[in-house]
Amino acid sequence: MEQIYKKAKAKINLSLNVLEKRKDHYHNIESVMQILYFYDELWIERTNKEGITIKCNNQEIKEEENIIYKAYWLLRKKYQISGVKVKLIKKIPTQAGLGGGSADAAAFLKGMNELFSLGISMNELEVLGIELGSDVPTVLHQGCILAKRKGEELERIHTNLKYYIILIKPDISFSTKEMYQKIDFQEKNMTQKFVSKELKQALERENIEQACHYFYNVFEDVSHHKIIEMIKNDLKEQGALVNQMTGSGSCVFGIFKEKEQAKNAYHRLKTKYEKCYFAIPNYGEKGE
Repeated sequence: MEQIYKKAKAKINLSLNVLEKRKDHYHNIESVMQILYFYDELWIERTNKEGITIKCNNQEIKEEENIIYKAYWLLRKKYQISGVKVKLIKKIPTQAGLGGGSADAAAFLKGMNELFSLGISMNELEVLGIELGSDVPTVLHQGCILAKRKGEELERIHTNLKYYIILIKPDISFSTKEMYQKIDFQEKNMTQKFVSKELKQALERENIEQACHYFYNVFEDVSHHKIIEMIKNDLKEQGALVNQMTGSGSCVFGIFKEKEQAKNAYHRLKTKYEKCYFAIPNYGEKGE
């Protein structure tokens, strides 16, 4: 095999709590994440040269700053691999809270494992992934996952609940580092809702209305911005069961029970928001 193709799938946070700050300066979290059928595309090709070259349709992402670049050299330290050439088509908006960079890294790790027949287990991939980013272990998987600690403690949520998602990324972006700093600053005055247990149970019962009662993102308590509220109101007016920011933002998603209603809402909102996307949960595909 000389080339391999991978889909790098986005995630949304159905619930997200930020806990204590760790000695390594990261935070412990507790989050229910849903992997989406909404993805970047990667082609990885062997070369006879050392190192990695990355061709990306998003010129703002510099090669040496790309998480795929970091993932290659992480693998190179531990395994016998030659150089590769990567073509990356970005569809997931950046600085959105959708885990696009983490998804790229996860897809690259899985692709390299297959391309070079490295025999790396999923547990070992997760260990590699956490060195690259806290969301990488989660997006190595499909389906719905409860992530704890830094993001390395994972529990699969057994559900195949069908629903429809509209994602809207406004023109503003939030710095993840600054958002966590706001949490730290306001921690004593904040009361978080800890709902992951109830959310997990509702998802496993495959009851979307009940599950929506337990959606929560602590970053909404520190993200005060008019455009976020406007998007949430627009989604509500279109009939979304719930609307919420994902990750540290700035993307907002709305959940719909019926496909036709979601499609109609998508077409209406697309005329107002340039970065508006339609997605569904991803529970795994044959060959992925």
